[in-house]
Amino acid sequence: MNFKSSTALIAALVLPLSVMAQNVATVNGKPVPMSRVDALIKTATHGQQQEVPPEVKAQAKDQVVLREIFAQEAEKQGIPASADYKAQLDLVRQTVLINTLFQNFIKTHPVSDAEAKAEYDQIKAEQSALEYHARHILVDSEDEAKKLIAQIKAGSKFEDVAKKSSKDTESAEKGGDLDWAKPSNYVPEFATAMQGLKKGQMTDTPVKSQFGYHIIRLEDTRAAQFPSFDEVKDKIKQQKEQVKLQEYQEKLRKSAKTDYKFAAEQQQQQQQQQQQQQQAPAAPAAAPASAVKK
Repeated sequence: MNFKSSTALIAALVLPLSVMAQNVATVNGKPVPMSRVDALIKTATHGQQQEVPPEVKAQAKDQVVLREIFAQEAEKQGIPASADYKAQLDLVRQTVLINTLFQNFIKTHPVSDAEAKAEYDQIKAEQSALEYHARHILVDSEDEAKKLIAQIKAGSKFEDVAKKSSKDTESAEKGGDLDWAKPSNYVPEFATAMQGLKKGQMTDTPVKSQFGYHIIRLEDTRAAQFPSFDEVKDKIKQQKEQVKLQEYQEKLRKSAKTDYKFAAEQQQQQQQQQQQQQQAPAAPAAAPASAVKK
């Protein structure tokens, strides 16, 4: 055997091996490409680049080969020619297109550290400078709340009254303790009353809210604990990404030429019409017959 024939033989043997390495298997003579396994894993991991355990990759291979087996049988039965299949396929096509469009937008419009820091500073500025440690007793009626306030003023311990009488069972077990929280965590009526108290002071009158009537005692205050920028930077960036994406979606919707009226637009139009009707001056009442007769 000369050199040329040896080279040709080696090439003939190696080429099928390299092709086989690109495929998971063959099903009824049809190759199943490895790229399908990669695509399935990418979808399952939401596109995150991470090392995939061997058992997960093995499961993905199983799924890809099974899908090919089932798909071939579906084609054999003529399912691709059905109207239902074509309708579903069109929806899938749209979903892939839309997902790719949005992913590309996020990649090409990243949120910078500067943008995230500005958002962080704004959120921090809007938060209360103080956190409050309060207790409360919640009851259904104002009269009941007044009686309990009288009991406490007469010497009963706030904690004992809360355990016995508060319908907020979670805090009642702890003597009405609500732990440390910012005023924004509470309904406005509760927050306003709490902020008006001094350390150790209790509300003299019941505080009404949507939940019932509260008796509030302020235990203490402290400077608000706020996470560092590095701790929340990634979360802020994700939130800003979603805001940018929503703005992009709204821009596309508004720029599209369509005769379709979205539900929100119809509702807004109805509200505007109602406001106009309410603002329109009432028609003058008809004059009585005696007023027009001479």
